Amino acid sequence: MKTFQETLRELRWDDHRYYHQSRVNQSLHLFSALSFLVAYVVMFFDPILATLIGWLIAMSLRQAGHFFFEPKGFDQVNQVTHEYKESIKVGYNLKRKELLYVVWVLFPVLAWWMPTSLDWLVPVAYQGNFWSVLGASWLILGVTGLLFRVAQLWWQQSLSVALIWMTKILTDPFHDVVLYHKSPIYLLKGEWIDSMDHVKSTATH
Repeated sequence: MKTFQETLRELRWDDHRYYHQSRVNQSLHLFSALSFLVAYVVMFFDPILATLIGWLIAMSLRQAGHFFFEPKGFDQVNQVTHEYKESIKVGYNLKRKELLYVVWVLFPVLAWWMPTSLDWLVPVAYQGNFWSVLGASWLILGVTGLLFRVAQLWWQQSLSVALIWMTKILTDPFHDVVLYHKSPIYLLKGEWIDSMDHVKSTATH
């Protein structure tokens, strides 16, 4: 049986080689990771502001990379189709992310036009202020989205896989800074797609 660390390493490796071949995507993940790290610190003294940083900046940059810049055709590096990658995705694939973002967009609409409809979601101290209501609502969405996928993975696979995936998600910002800190440099040099030679060399061994 694989250990916790071995499975975590495998999830990270698959995530990198399958879903981060675009240098633009890698660079956006770097800036997203830095924003998340700021949000982690801010969370200790202002959870609402931390949540706004996380959703408006970190998550927006992160998902823009996946939706708009990551190649969707046949994966020559790994010799698999995009559909195959989507089907084996442990976390949120693009279809699941689309559903999550529909809810994400719905909250600011409700917070602006019908703020009282969200009163049941937020503490009394936050009611009546657009940004406070929005931040509190998005915080609940983030926690719910994380725990919902954990529960799904527990049901579909195992508790250990679910906990390992949750660990990966929460520690991805630290890992992404290490992994993609040079990506903007490659991008400035005109390299739009990572050649993934390190992936190819691993596959030949």
